[in-house]
Amino acid sequence: MAGSGPHERSERRSAGELEAAVLAALWAVERPRTPAEIQAELGGDLAYNTVHTILRRLYDKGLVVRDVDGRRGSYRPARDAAELTAEAMHDALDRGPDPIAALQHFVTGLSADEARALKQLLDEDSLP
Repeated sequence: MAGSGPHERSERRSAGELEAAVLAALWAVERPRTPAEIQAELGGDLAYNTVHTILRRLYDKGLVVRDVDGRRGSYRPARDAAELTAEAMHDALDRGPDPIAALQHFVTGLSADEARALKQLLDEDSLP
């Protein structure tokens, strides 16, 4: 079939990539956004229904909140990017058999700026 080779069709993004892109679009502004607004920002050939499906999945996971205004719904993130990242890090540590070893490996991969920031945070009196 002409035009159906692997190099001739546009690459499809995975659901995880689409979810990340939709969350980034929501984090980029400080107000709820409609699926149409997100679709316009993401551009390309992404269908409205695809954006709506991704938003529904994010809602089901508790990652976005839906604001209803008549028939039109808009969405906003349930948590900011830093909170979501921290939650994912905690979840990863909880799943592993040796969280201390995981932290040691994590810390060795930090940049100098990240290591300084972590050291400063750990030196603060407010931490347990």
